[in-house]
Amino acid sequence: MKKLILSAFMLMGLAFSTQAQSISKNALGLRFGDNDGFGGEISYQRGLSSNNRLELDLGWRNSNNIDAFKLTGIYQWVWNIDGGLNWYAGVGGGVGSWSINNKNFDDSGSFAFAAGDIGIEYNFDIPLLISLDFRPEFGGAGYYKNNYGSDIALSLRYQF
Repeated sequence: MKKLILSAFMLMGLAFSTQAQSISKNALGLRFGDNDGFGGEISYQRGLSSNNRLELDLGWRNSNNIDAFKLTGIYQWVWNIDGGLNWYAGVGGGVGSWSINNKNFDDSGSFAFAAGDIGIEYNFDIPLLISLDFRPEFGGAGYYKNNYGSDIALSLRYQF
């Protein structure tokens, strides 16, 4: 029984250990998703250590009837799968504001939310990082669609 428990701990340690990888110190680009009606986002990643980083995303919408913005910050842990292929998970939150003005409806407000993030990315030999992620968001009063929103997005970032 002791050998089985020891083997299970060793296997878990192996699964969560990080391999040699190269997280860029900075990456700037676009995150293409529906972002709950805010559209695409400008995305910035800042490497904090060899397997941790901070991601900041700014989404906005400016049209004849709607003005809105949403700022998201997520702390991410990154694990190497093989070569330039990584997967990551993170937690964070953000704030936003909206204003709707048209002939029949006038409304505005602000909101705060908590967010999670899980995704997969490929770090090319050139300074390009491409990723696909899923982001669930849970908000308080005034948040979009019954206090829950989620987004699947494709991101392209230039690393420097």
